[in-house]
Amino acid sequence: MTANFSDEDHLPGTEYIYADPENNIICPDGSRPKTNKDNKILLPQPTESPNDPLNWGLLRKCWHMILVCLVTGFTAATSNDAGATQTDLNANLGISWNSFNTGAGVLFIGIGWFTLILSPTSFLYGRRIGYLICILVGLAGAAWFANIRSTSDAIWSQLFVGASESVAEAQVQLSLVDIFYQHQLPGALALYIVSTSIGTYLGPLIAGYISDNLGWEWVGYSAVIISGFILIVLFFGLEETYFDRNKYQTTHFNAGNVSKSDSIDEQVKNESRLASGDSVMESKNAFNSSTDSTDGASEHVVPVNVHPVSTGADEKPKTYWQRIALITPADNLKGVGFKQYFQRMWLTLRVFTFPPVIYSGLIWGFQDAWLTFYITTEDDDWSSPPYNYGDAGVAIMNVPTLIGALFGCFYAGVLSDYFVEWMARRNHGVKEAEHRLWLMFLVAILNPLGLFIFGIGTAREWSWPVVYILGLFPIGFAWGSCGDLSMSYLAEAYPEMVLEGMVGVSVVNNTIGMIFSFCCNLWLNIGDFRGYIAVGVVDFAVLMLTAPMIIYGKRCRQFTKGMYYRFIEERDALK
Repeated sequence: MTANFSDEDHLPGTEYIYADPENNIICPDGSRPKTNKDNKILLPQPTESPNDPLNWGLLRKCWHMILVCLVTGFTAATSNDAGATQTDLNANLGISWNSFNTGAGVLFIGIGWFTLILSPTSFLYGRRIGYLICILVGLAGAAWFANIRSTSDAIWSQLFVGASESVAEAQVQLSLVDIFYQHQLPGALALYIVSTSIGTYLGPLIAGYISDNLGWEWVGYSAVIISGFILIVLFFGLEETYFDRNKYQTTHFNAGNVSKSDSIDEQVKNESRLASGDSVMESKNAFNSSTDSTDGASEHVVPVNVHPVSTGADEKPKTYWQRIALITPADNLKGVGFKQYFQRMWLTLRVFTFPPVIYSGLIWGFQDAWLTFYITTEDDDWSSPPYNYGDAGVAIMNVPTLIGALFGCFYAGVLSDYFVEWMARRNHGVKEAEHRLWLMFLVAILNPLGLFIFGIGTAREWSWPVVYILGLFPIGFAWGSCGDLSMSYLAEAYPEMVLEGMVGVSVVNNTIGMIFSFCCNLWLNIGDFRGYIAVGVVDFAVLMLTAPMIIYGKRCRQFTKGMYYRFIEERDALK
């Protein structure tokens, strides 16, 4: 069976993952695609340029991942450490408990919407500048938090703290896509979620001990000191990963449809013909007419780039100072890029018309919402009789949740890879993006049960091992699993729209988190444990959206295929 990478029937998210002898997959020039030692097709196909991040050595990639995960974990920690100071701020400054939930809502606004504001910079000025800006903004927010004098200080300092975490909502994922192949991405995203989980759950624990032993002000001052250290490390150690792959490759190198086996020779001839200068306009016109079609899903032609000027093998490696330049301007940047910035931001808003973006945002967003719920319950109920936990004791309750999250990341990042490969082998070597979503059903059972047990156990004063092991552990497991599975699914469904897709997820999930932060106390005051019964029911309903996504997800990708390719073409053509 033979298939072409740029087959006109290709559907994003439906890909060959193995170049086995029975699947004679070829490139437009007639050659076989590059694979690893296990015959897995390398997507995207690497160039021969020494400046291609895909060609970096293992140690260089690991160092880069350590840095972006450090940013992820630290910004997650600072975004969740305010709760550890609630008792002291209430006693010393009279700041009410409800004000902290308001501050959490403002925090979510800062995270979600600053992610959108920051997103165009990655394509116009390089990846590095976004990291440095966010750490600086976080430093300012931490300094403000350390000098709180009123309720308004406590609330609005969280806007800056939230804005600092925005870099970890989409840009970190883009950096991982820059340096890892698609088959490596779920594992890399699992480590990203691990970093988020460590920051989310250990941040309050560490902040609780700082508050108890040094005073609440040092929660902010410690963040200022660490921000300064990270800023220096990033400035001298974080390499730029922006790389315009379109200048080197003749195609987007996505796997074609197996049904085209009988016309492969003609396809190769057509691809070669399109490489000539006389055929460039013909290719563009064919693409435009297909995207204007009323049935873009069936008539769309995958855009094919002209053959490159060089393979990149003759390029010289960039110097150290070039690799850590503050700004790496895009090739099509005009002036300072002011007009292009707003054009890109406006274009990014289109991602909200893609169902997988909304699905991933809902799955991840409700986990953020429930985070506010059970942390509020820990702060309010477990610090009161009969538990009488102090700030440090409440913070320790995050340990079973963190352990659960680590197991969830292993489940969704490592075990899911084996599951997807098994499904692909049963499907003649073809992987569907929806294959990974089957693992969400276990989460749909465990997470509501964990919420039920935590809520009922807290209200009925059950012993702490029961609440920790049967309540908090499954909640943490769901946190780690949902993040990895939903993001991996979206990255596989629309592989060339990762940044914009993650921006859409961030806006949706943080907007949900903001809404539930404002109504958290009202919801939990329904009475006894009934609030958590309602939470568990809603959580189950949201997670079971996975069922229609598995059934209709491929149809959604077919329906949005024309929109997807138009988006890529317009984004890359912005002048």
